[in-house]
Amino acid sequence: MNLFGFCNLSVVPCRREPSDRSEMTTQLLFGEHFEILEEHKSWVYISSAIDGYKSWIDRKQYLPISKETFDKLSAEEYSRTSDIVGVISETTENISFPVTIGSRLPLLKGKEFSIEKKKYNFQGSTTNPGAKPRRAKIVEDSFIYLNTPYLWGGRTPFGIDCSGFTQMIYGLSGIKLSRDASQQVEHGEALDFPEEAQPGDLAFFDNAEGAITHVGIVLPDMQIIHSSGKVHIDKWDHIGIFSAERKIYTHNLRVLKTLF
Repeated sequence: MNLFGFCNLSVVPCRREPSDRSEMTTQLLFGEHFEILEEHKSWVYISSAIDGYKSWIDRKQYLPISKETFDKLSAEEYSRTSDIVGVISETTENISFPVTIGSRLPLLKGKEFSIEKKKYNFQGSTTNPGAKPRRAKIVEDSFIYLNTPYLWGGRTPFGIDCSGFTQMIYGLSGIKLSRDASQQVEHGEALDFPEEAQPGDLAFFDNAEGAITHVGIVLPDMQIIHSSGKVHIDKWDHIGIFSAERKIYTHNLRVLKTLF
């Protein structure tokens, strides 16, 4: 029998191996759902319905759901939280907890929704990913994360990695991206020249071995916003990202992609 789950906590660490000491490879945010592929002691191996990413999570950190609920959650896009921090109240147990920007609010009616027998109320602003994506919104949303510290596997404004950053920004506009930069580079159409890039496009960078290891969002005036140390803005050109502070190129440009 297939097993499924729903992230009913603010943020859940997802690990490479079934251990609290294992590397965190990504995070689940409130409202995201998944299929359980394997169980091992106090851990479950999952495949996220959001991006297909596979990882281990603690079995105490999710709400079990039926296949019917899983299919319903997978059927359409839902509103997402748009405040850096909002508040979810679980009215069935009279508890409240914070949720970060980009968390999903499935089956929302007004400010309320239900998952299985759990009833929730959301206090905060929302965004509707069903609207037509706009470059201006991509750029505007990216500024929300400025100065967020870099965190390997992170997807929140309290810690985020480069591909988590682009995935969350595009997700706020209803555009689905894979989790890692090496996967995201498969999306969209390649641009032939840097001059063709427009604000909101993606720039990918590789290492000495030619592997895609970094991604950022193109801004006006040959600037780029990306997560490296923290989310910040640098200049870029046909060679790569140039750090004005360090006076060196820090990332080697591989390809530019547009999804518009």
